[in-house]
Amino acid sequence: MSAASLNFASLLDGLKAAGEDTRLRLLALIGEGELTVSELTEILGQSQPRISRHLKLLAEAGLVERFREASWVFYRRATETPAAALTDALIELMAPDDDVLLRDRERLEAVRAARAAHAQDYFRAHAHEWDAIRRLHAPEEEVESAIKSILSGGWIGSLLDLGTGTGRILELFSGQMERGLGIDLSADMLAVARANLERAGVRNATVRQGDIYNLALPRDAFDVVIVHQVLHFLEDAPRALKEAARVLRPGGRLLVVDFDPHDLEFLRDEHAHRRLGFAPEIMESWLTQAGLVPQSHRLLSPENNGKSGEGRLTVSLWLARDPRIALADTPHKKEVA
Repeated sequence: MSAASLNFASLLDGLKAAGEDTRLRLLALIGEGELTVSELTEILGQSQPRISRHLKLLAEAGLVERFREASWVFYRRATETPAAALTDALIELMAPDDDVLLRDRERLEAVRAARAAHAQDYFRAHAHEWDAIRRLHAPEEEVESAIKSILSGGWIGSLLDLGTGTGRILELFSGQMERGLGIDLSADMLAVARANLERAGVRNATVRQGDIYNLALPRDAFDVVIVHQVLHFLEDAPRALKEAARVLRPGGRLLVVDFDPHDLEFLRDEHAHRRLGFAPEIMESWLTQAGLVPQSHRLLSPENNGKSGEGRLTVSLWLARDPRIALADTPHKKEVA
């Protein structure tokens, strides 16, 4: 939808909401990425009640979107509202070298630096846990290459990464998708993901807190859903797969990346793994029960990393598809260079 297609009342409401200096500055800042009320208060040097009031008006006009993550409230530029195109147009019209916006952007960079430092502290504190597991299977580069290969074949309109963790999957597909969304239950991991995406310059992906069993997302919303190294932590993997299938569009694809069955009990004791891998027939049964059609199953052996013998992990990649036929008027997918 273009800004010109808004009805008169919606266009007028949007322009009224944006037509104030602080609110226009807020719109410019939120256009740079997701920010909390406290971060915006720090950047603009105004009181929290005042900033909250301005944000409320922008949200009511559909120019920004509000979402809660634990005790924090984030704001991001609108993408799903009728006025989202007006947000895009207003941000596009703002001169990037304007003195006011430059000063705001300098303070924004300071806030981002503090956020990144906090996220990195958390990551360093837990990195040894992830490193211990990564050493047991094929290199991450090989796993990522397999993921990209399986999902090759054109432009992805919308991608959902369940259990996004560090946000790496969103970064990996940022050049192949129109928009991406990462969901994670951990606020600490979301902080890491935001810092990583900002550092990589990824602007077409956002992350938010959510329950993998009960996604606050509409049915038929995503072309691709990825569940990467998540199911082995869950008590009820089939339920999570059914919820993932619910948000797939007709013809959409679900990719599950996890481990083949193994006997490394220390992963259960020390790393909170609920399941020690998944047999192919079990996973295919769950995918079928979720209403999907299994398409392929690929194994990445640890021998490819110069490892062999017991005490190693084989990575499994399952691809399934929603059997419903996409409507003929679905937007044509762009080719990826």
